[in-house]
Amino acid sequence: MTTSITVLVVDNEPGFAELAGEMLEREQESIVSVPATSADEALEVFDGREIDCIVSDYEMPERSGIELLERIRSIDPELPFILFTGRGSEDVASEAIAAGVTQYLQKGTGGEQYTLLANQISNAVSQYRTEIELRENKRRYERTLATLHETTRNLMRAGTKTEIYRETVETAAKILDVAVAAAYVFDPNEGVLEHVSSAETGRELVDATSTFERGDGRVWDAFSAGESVYYDDLRGADGVTTESYCRSELIEPLGSHGVLVAGAEDGDGFDETMTELVHILGANTEAALDRAEREELVREHDRTLAQQNEELTRLNHINEVIREINQGVTRASTRAEIERTVCERLADTERYRFAWIADSESEPPEPAEWAGIEAAYVDRIRSDGERAPETNLVGETLELEEVRVVGNVLEADGWDRRRTEALTYGYQTVLAVPLVDDERRYGVLLVHVSGVDSIAESEREVFAELGETIGHAIRMVERTRAMLTDSRLEIELECHDSRLLFNRLSSIAGERITLEGLIDRGETVVAFVGAPSATELAELEDQRASIETTSVVSEGDHRSLHEVTITSSPLLSVLRTYDARLRAATADGGTSTLVLELPQGVEARSVIEAIEAAHPETELVARRETTSTQTVGRLDTQLEDLLTGKQFEALQAAHYSGFFEWPRESTGEDIADALEISSPTYHYHLRAAERTLVSLVFDSDTK
Repeated sequence: MTTSITVLVVDNEPGFAELAGEMLEREQESIVSVPATSADEALEVFDGREIDCIVSDYEMPERSGIELLERIRSIDPELPFILFTGRGSEDVASEAIAAGVTQYLQKGTGGEQYTLLANQISNAVSQYRTEIELRENKRRYERTLATLHETTRNLMRAGTKTEIYRETVETAAKILDVAVAAAYVFDPNEGVLEHVSSAETGRELVDATSTFERGDGRVWDAFSAGESVYYDDLRGADGVTTESYCRSELIEPLGSHGVLVAGAEDGDGFDETMTELVHILGANTEAALDRAEREELVREHDRTLAQQNEELTRLNHINEVIREINQGVTRASTRAEIERTVCERLADTERYRFAWIADSESEPPEPAEWAGIEAAYVDRIRSDGERAPETNLVGETLELEEVRVVGNVLEADGWDRRRTEALTYGYQTVLAVPLVDDERRYGVLLVHVSGVDSIAESEREVFAELGETIGHAIRMVERTRAMLTDSRLEIELECHDSRLLFNRLSSIAGERITLEGLIDRGETVVAFVGAPSATELAELEDQRASIETTSVVSEGDHRSLHEVTITSSPLLSVLRTYDARLRAATADGGTSTLVLELPQGVEARSVIEAIEAAHPETELVARRETTSTQTVGRLDTQLEDLLTGKQFEALQAAHYSGFFEWPRESTGEDIADALEISSPTYHYHLRAAERTLVSLVFDSDTK
């Protein structure tokens, strides 16, 4: 379709303007004429509508064609203006040219003059429109470049990648005047392109939740190839990324970061200039994303370094505190002194608000020692009992035997009843540390810290080691105290559990069996068992994985002595944990009677519960305090300290196997075979032990 040309024809002769206009319209269909009979009327028409060209007579009343030309040139210096006059002279032509006339044509009598005039009009308007379009394109290009420069500055100032993507799509929509511009970011963890930002004109065209997986459509193909792709007509194509009425699409990869997608409603909607602008925008965006990524890495590195420095400073301070605690614990002579030292030293630091130790032997666990807090707070914990949130925390810590942390007591479940105290005393994090030694549990250390989630992993590890150190120290002072006192607690238990080794032995024997003694050799335990003479225990080696060897040490008319090497036993593990001694054991009819001696400071309830956990069918029969003199009662302890391990083992084996009976129930050779050593070696160790024992007894009596 040809674009119409509106021509304003100005002539003061009545009817000539209409006639000239009709002739021009006949010459070219694109011409639409508008008549005017004076310069003033022509100016009114010019002000009221779009005029592409003016054809004016020269001589007119009030204002000539030259004067009209000068007035038009003051408004539009480039508008085509043809002077069509019957008065032709060089003076008029010179004046018209000087005023900026486009063409000068003298009226004639034939029709060919209108053909010439129509061609002049068409050529002049075409040139005029071309120049206007060129100027507009130049201005648009300059505005676009200015926008790109401004965008580049904004991109380089953007603080996050999200801001960069948003600035990019908004700029693309502004300078390209497209239906949609969208950006997709590559997620390397998921391996997909995810929608991150879009700028739309008109309807909503892009799904904000859309993604492109590996090999999924044109966008992924362009991204994986790393080259921009232009589709000039998407009608009927597969994998279209925008709505169907966006017929053309330009996909610009942004390096490894993602892609920029622009869609136009028209087919072939991107010319060479627009495509080049998208390339420039894409390159600037990629550079900005690279810069943002580097800065983010630098910021992350700085944050990590600052955090590490902070943690290192804190860890150094903690280690200093721990060293002081260890020194105090080492000098302490009682459990209470150890616990008090720990609490006071922790509460004396700026980092920890206060500390206290929950005694695991009480039910429910309650504060035994504390520092840095008023007694009213301790009384509140005690009065709350099972409802106290600390009770659940202590129970969980003891059950798992690992450090537990409540990151924020103001939001944690069950801690609402401590909100007032937390705000009053300025803590939000609670650290619970189990005090353990091997399998022995002595309680829980609770440390209250200001701030939310303020305990780092390294600090947890340090406190875990501190808990083990405290547990070991408590066990050592209790063992030392037990060695220095004559008072011992003795408990008698009955166990009906068929899994207990003694009950199994009695079932095989069919009669009562007795434990004559135990020799703990570290990895194994040698038990000397008295049983009826006809009893055969060799089958136990194949039936029980915990039985390594069995052998007969001595045989009598009615009873025999057996040596049983045990590799593992739940009962023996409990005895080792609590430093308890099995003083006597008998088993008959599937029931064993066990007599245990417990050292000072060990709660009988803990030992009984530990045995019940291994052998549920166990019950307490008797509990009694025993007192012995230093000369007799502690002779075994002194002797164990004076003898080597081999010597003490040789003496024990001789005693339990009836070597000192008359007549002897076993020989040195029998015992040596049971201990898997040579006879001369056994006799050497036994003689040395006997000499030490005799010296200990007689030297003590002479003092």
